[in-house]
Amino acid sequence: MRLGGSERCEYSLLTIQERWRNLGVRGRFIRSENLHLTLAFIGEYNNPEDIMDALSPVSFAPFVIKIDGAGNFYDTYWAGIAPNDDLFQCVRRIRHALAENTIPYDRKKILPHITLVRNAQFPAGIAPLLEHLPVAGMKVEKIDLIRSDRGKNGMIYTAIGRLLAE
Repeated sequence: MRLGGSERCEYSLLTIQERWRNLGVRGRFIRSENLHLTLAFIGEYNNPEDIMDALSPVSFAPFVIKIDGAGNFYDTYWAGIAPNDDLFQCVRRIRHALAENTIPYDRKKILPHITLVRNAQFPAGIAPLLEHLPVAGMKVEKIDLIRSDRGKNGMIYTAIGRLLAE
């Protein structure tokens, strides 16, 4: 699922990527149209109509998320999202709706982040990359259900359903 909101946050994420490139990070940088925050990873479930039916009672008011730091999972580098009760309540409602409708999803605890580089190589470690990160927020007004397909140049993400803020 992908959150939707302001372009200022996307610009800041692209600024981080450009800074990291200039510092010498090598890897597969995520294209702007593929930047997303996963709320619930559903995986190989072939009926998006069932998912959207399950999510139809889920409501949320617009809320703001903010970039807060960066980090890595091995060779995947990401921008962090500041702790946010509205985001966590929204995730809880989405996951509850999926579980109630027996739609399988990855139940790992959410660590809100937006992946910026995969297969990253940077001999100096993550510490220099954490300096001078832009601060930006994004008002979340929509959440997209995303299908991911492997293309010859990486993943292709397509919105196949949408929840709108009330």
